[in-house]
Amino acid sequence: MDLMNIRIKQLIDKLQLEKHPEGGWYKETYRSPCSVDIERGERQLATVIYFMLQGDEKSAFHRLRSDEFWYYHQGSRLNVHVIYEDGKYKLHKLGLIDELNSAPQLFLPAGCWFAAECTEKDSYSLVSCSVHPGFDFADFELANKDDLLAAYPNNAELINKFCIS
Repeated sequence: MDLMNIRIKQLIDKLQLEKHPEGGWYKETYRSPCSVDIERGERQLATVIYFMLQGDEKSAFHRLRSDEFWYYHQGSRLNVHVIYEDGKYKLHKLGLIDELNSAPQLFLPAGCWFAAECTEKDSYSLVSCSVHPGFDFADFELANKDDLLAAYPNNAELINKFCIS
């Protein structure tokens, strides 16, 4: 096992990361004790997770019904592909400030489709994600490739690359 794979295994063990349905690894680290009633039910005010992608892993296109912030910690820069509700596409580079036009924080508004990948295939990317109001799997939707292709045909290459089904 090479040094990078040893480092990744150490992070998975130390942070107690588990496989995520969208791809990659995660661990919830905070769930607000306070809740709020919204149109879809009661939700915590906020939740926070560690999220890690390694090498060739991808975070498949998905969306949430809540706002989400991503915060870069370490590893390679992360490319986050976003298709906004109005159909516009944007590539966000999450990483160290001024490193190839990247930024250490990213805001993803509720309802947008997004997917992510490491920029270096022999590395990993470790971030935190906070969701407001808090994350609930009832508010999480993995993209259906056919539906996304029908809605956003100009993004077919990305959709084919980042859809599980």
